[in-house]
Amino acid sequence: MSDSASGCTRPLTAVAEAEAEALVRGICFKTGPPRRIGVELEWLVHELRSPQLPVTPERLRAAYAALRTLPLRSALTVEPGGQLELSSPPAASLTECIATVSADLDAVRAVLRDEDLRLVGLGHDPWHPPRRFLREPRYDALETCLDRTGPAGRAMMCTSASLQVCLDAGYEEPGPLGHVRRWWLAHQLGAVLVAAFANSPLVERRPTGWRSTRQLRWTQIGTGRAGGPPLDAAPRAAWARHVLDSPVMCVRRDDGPWEVPDGLTFREWTRTGRPRPPTRDDLDYHVTTLFPPVRPRGHLELRMIDAQPGDDGWIVPLAVTAALFDDPEASETAYRAVKPLAERTLSRPAPHNPLWRAAARYGLADPELREAAVACFTAALGALPRLGAAPGVTDAVAAHLDRYAARGRCPADDLLDRLHGTSRRPHGKETRP
Repeated sequence: MSDSASGCTRPLTAVAEAEAEALVRGICFKTGPPRRIGVELEWLVHELRSPQLPVTPERLRAAYAALRTLPLRSALTVEPGGQLELSSPPAASLTECIATVSADLDAVRAVLRDEDLRLVGLGHDPWHPPRRFLREPRYDALETCLDRTGPAGRAMMCTSASLQVCLDAGYEEPGPLGHVRRWWLAHQLGAVLVAAFANSPLVERRPTGWRSTRQLRWTQIGTGRAGGPPLDAAPRAAWARHVLDSPVMCVRRDDGPWEVPDGLTFREWTRTGRPRPPTRDDLDYHVTTLFPPVRPRGHLELRMIDAQPGDDGWIVPLAVTAALFDDPEASETAYRAVKPLAERTLSRPAPHNPLWRAAARYGLADPELREAAVACFTAALGALPRLGAAPGVTDAVAAHLDRYAARGRCPADDLLDRLHGTSRRPHGKETRP
């Protein structure tokens, strides 16, 4: 949900079906040595002292106006429900990425404190129902489109928050850092990341039965808008077919409301030319309206992780993911650890297959996901010093492994414990405080 609306001024040249497919193939995977990393952090914005109370739109507008005066290196945007997003610039190292975003977050938090507001790291708002904050043509069209599949779309738009890791696509050649391996790994390891960092078990103060309700919302939206392509074909060809065969969210207009066709795929649009011929700009925009858990946009966007608790909780999933993708030894270990899980995908694309649903529902209480998570976290710990990570980053990953993965737990379990008035001692027994 990080893509903001773009202008409607479009070139007049129509794009044909074959040209559209070639364009998608050409831009989706930019191969080469993995050198850059980025992160996009979405946050819920709540009252500083009473997060259960809703924040008025007027207060949000005032706070965001103040934030836009800050000299941030990260891009600051606002989501449809008023969630705040920081998108880092591409960084040359994990250390650089963490330093940039940490400094920007410090500045943002200081401004919000002056407004008696704070950032909250949760994958789904546990208190408030969906409420639109932004009124823009893009989000009006998205709401109309998603309403056809039920209420999950509005919840995703207005009450969810994620942590997105952006990585280079990898080498053209085969190997642990090759783009084919990294594409496959992103989809199998993605389920482990969902389970390990699930952090959204509550909606309107009640448990939903899912550790990641945010991920549940994506499965409820449906495969056309929120699914990925099958993994049984070359990545470029599979993604190009997926883009052309996915439904168009909207047909933009320079004057008047945007049309929201029902069931019109981009491929059909190129063939019929109705309601008007699509252009290259329409194709680019169409890609931004598809929300698979892994989206190739030259680089790879891993979009499946819930927003994390604490001021610095976002660093752990960023560091673990970077280590498992960009260190050859850790990447090979992760590949072996998640390979047995592939049998549970049943040739269905993420996030709608049984593996991803189990990850969202049970977190690391699923024994196979827990075993894979422990192996992957351990491999990441070995890789982080080789990537130049600071000792504090390695210590945070080690603490997360001990507190959660090694015990078959995830941050959602802490929320459920607090709801039920229980706590966990180090040896794992539940006790009443």
